[in-house]
Amino acid sequence: MTNDKPASKLAIYYRDDMVPADEPGNYSKSPTKPRRFLEFLRGTPLWPHIELRDTFSPVSRHDLLLAHTPGYVDAFLAGTMPLAESNGLRWSPQFRDSVLLTNGCLLAAITAAIDNPAQVTMAPVSGFHHAQPAYGSGYCTFSGQVIAALKLYRERGLRGAWIDLDGHFGNSIEDSRKFAPDLDEAIRTNMNINPQGEHGQYIGDLRGKLDALRKRAYAGQIDYACFAHGADSHEDDQLGHQLSTAEWLRASDLVYEALHDIRREQPDVGVTLALFGGYRDDHPDSVLGLHAMDTARCLNILGGVELDYQAEVRPRACE
Repeated sequence: MTNDKPASKLAIYYRDDMVPADEPGNYSKSPTKPRRFLEFLRGTPLWPHIELRDTFSPVSRHDLLLAHTPGYVDAFLAGTMPLAESNGLRWSPQFRDSVLLTNGCLLAAITAAIDNPAQVTMAPVSGFHHAQPAYGSGYCTFSGQVIAALKLYRERGLRGAWIDLDGHFGNSIEDSRKFAPDLDEAIRTNMNINPQGEHGQYIGDLRGKLDALRKRAYAGQIDYACFAHGADSHEDDQLGHQLSTAEWLRASDLVYEALHDIRREQPDVGVTLALFGGYRDDHPDSVLGLHAMDTARCLNILGGVELDYQAEVRPRACE
């Protein structure tokens, strides 16, 4: 049921058991980021504008097979090497269960935003956009975007767009098109938005790609949009370099302004947020702070809230 008035709270889908207890020996700390991000938000002025939802389930083997080969799916579920650790992360039963829940979290958040477009949702998750149909890659296990997109298209005929501002190209969608040809309808080629370049060039490329998104949405060809503002596109990230803090936040504003325009013209378009990358061993709170400032901009522009929130983002320590 559509409601023309935007909701002032952001619905975040989260369960404690979607986060493994620890990350022994893993370079990427993304598996525990959902818990750490929620803990960070509790100490900010954003918290009164957050609504937590835990009513979602893990994805099933059937869901995983939408985007992945049986050999890879079964190897990961059983912990069979080397495929079970082809994502670059140590396998354990707890990690396996968390992966199934984070994929389920993303699917639930997107579905909820579609069913009630006035409510912006968030899946505070990552670990999807480098996965391949037959193996994991780059700390990513299963391509959650592809699973959700194919499920929503095949069951409901819905078409989506991904705005992926992680510091690294989100290749899982493009690399899955031959495996699942109808992905070309579920997410059109130019609707997997990954800006290129650095600084002004990056911002300019983003503007152009958001204009293309507006045109397609205004034509009624987009049913939902997902935005993942990875913190590893920040110049002080261990793995990133593209944008200063001001530019990174300007990118947030451009995306939310585009989504606001789209929702004004097409109020049935659902919007979901995700986190994606960010690597700062010297000051992990800089990563969480960037995500929180992005979330504040979402609440301001899409939710009509007035939050003047600034987090500390420290220059990276010299190595």
